[in-house]
Amino acid sequence: MSCSASPAWAALAAHYQDDMAQFNLAQAFASNPQRLAQHSQQAPHVYADLSKNFCTTQTESLLQALAHDCGWQARRDAMLAGEPINTTEGRAAMHWLLRMPRDGGQLRQHPVVQAWPQAQWDTLAAAHDTLNAMLALAEQVRADRQITDIVNIGIGGSHLGPEVVVQGLEDWVDAGKRVHFVSNVDGHELGHVLRQVRPESTLFLIASKSFTTAETMLNAHSAREWFLRQGGCVQPSAAVSIAQHFVALTTNVAAAQAFGITRCLEFSDWVGGRFSLWSAIGLPIAIAIGQEQFRDLLAGAHAMDAHFFNAPIGHNLPLRLALLDIWYRNFCHLGSRCIAPYSHGLRRLAAYLQQLEMESNGKRVTHAGQCLTTPTAPIVWGEPGTNGQHAFFQLLHQGQDVVPVEFIVARGGGKYLGAHQHSLVINAIAQAQALMLGRHGVSAHQDCPGNRPSSFLLLQQFNPASVGALIALYEHRVFSAGAIWGINSFDQWGVELGKQLAQQLRQREEQGDWQGVDASTRDLMAQLGPAVA
Repeated sequence: MSCSASPAWAALAAHYQDDMAQFNLAQAFASNPQRLAQHSQQAPHVYADLSKNFCTTQTESLLQALAHDCGWQARRDAMLAGEPINTTEGRAAMHWLLRMPRDGGQLRQHPVVQAWPQAQWDTLAAAHDTLNAMLALAEQVRADRQITDIVNIGIGGSHLGPEVVVQGLEDWVDAGKRVHFVSNVDGHELGHVLRQVRPESTLFLIASKSFTTAETMLNAHSAREWFLRQGGCVQPSAAVSIAQHFVALTTNVAAAQAFGITRCLEFSDWVGGRFSLWSAIGLPIAIAIGQEQFRDLLAGAHAMDAHFFNAPIGHNLPLRLALLDIWYRNFCHLGSRCIAPYSHGLRRLAAYLQQLEMESNGKRVTHAGQCLTTPTAPIVWGEPGTNGQHAFFQLLHQGQDVVPVEFIVARGGGKYLGAHQHSLVINAIAQAQALMLGRHGVSAHQDCPGNRPSSFLLLQQFNPASVGALIALYEHRVFSAGAIWGINSFDQWGVELGKQLAQQLRQREEQGDWQGVDASTRDLMAQLGPAVA
């Protein structure tokens, strides 16, 4: 059923107009002593306080009915069964399999898993073989004291996921290794990294599923040219050779070998780029934190997987968050959501979630190719606290737009706790309270209207397991929202358009053929001038 054709959709629209358009959070707390208990829950490694949102138990009940009408559970079970739910590319979406124990772990008693054919168990075993090979290579690199610098060259999912985890878990990073991430085709980024490293002590990881991604391959070729100019060699037998200092993370081994790389880690085509940090793409993470901590990362994610696939609809945290997203986007008409991680380690989380959510659910047609009549993914943005408090929080408190805010806080973990961590968490709690309560100042300039919604996600400890659980929570949340909207969250055809046009412009430039090209594009290409080596 189309989401907007569901009886629950019409009921939600009426509920908003009749009951929620003038909803007041402070009054809701005053009139309902059970509000916190009704709108909060503990999930693996994550406590969620959703009580400061524009919702009631009736809102949640109607949203759950919408999920039921739209076949959310059937879509969830189809993913667990390994069906090709990425319909436009004919692929399964089994990133969750990458963190599943070989015996099925907490999901082995699930009816869908019990019905798996042997081929699915073989796929799981193969995933563990790849994991073991990846972790063995990671430990080999960690033990090689000659290698001091790891340069990961990728973009999108081959970059953002590993980067956010390595930064997040920097307290667990081997002090003898520096991990650098290069993604932008702007040569300044690669040049900045290359000025810090030496060829004989650097390992380059070329992360590209197809090994044809334009930005990644341009950076990879430039890194190889620098390596050779600095005295490196193409001969595998040489002490400082491409074979020794380059590793490919790809599904296209032939192209990697043609590049000169002999060490390749493969992964399956059912691993989507923005869901790939659990695969061989996670090699920089494993090198940084070691195999034991990497397995803890997987274990935390698997615990959230088990919660997602097992928990009933009313106590399923990824689903509850997804339904809240739909409520705000489609019924409250709020078009953006602010991500405020109160953690320096999670300083790139907002960027990671921008790709995860907007690339997955920024769609305008259903699985069947029919135009949607409703908007989908909101604009996701943000920065870490407390820096954000002295920047855009002014707009959140006194601006004309209502923006739901998502606070992500860790109670403990890491090396630098004490007064710093306590103050950090208090700031987050105070901001959530301030958004709700507002303030009547001595003048209109000081008035803060309050009644601004927020969610609060609290990690009991900040460690590899909790980071894994947090990221898996967001993955399942994005999938759930997409399933209810009736879209394919696992393709990204809009990303391809700009790449194709850039390639066409390069070809036209070489041929001098601008026939049929619009005047603005022709002029900008003329202003650019010829390429400079």
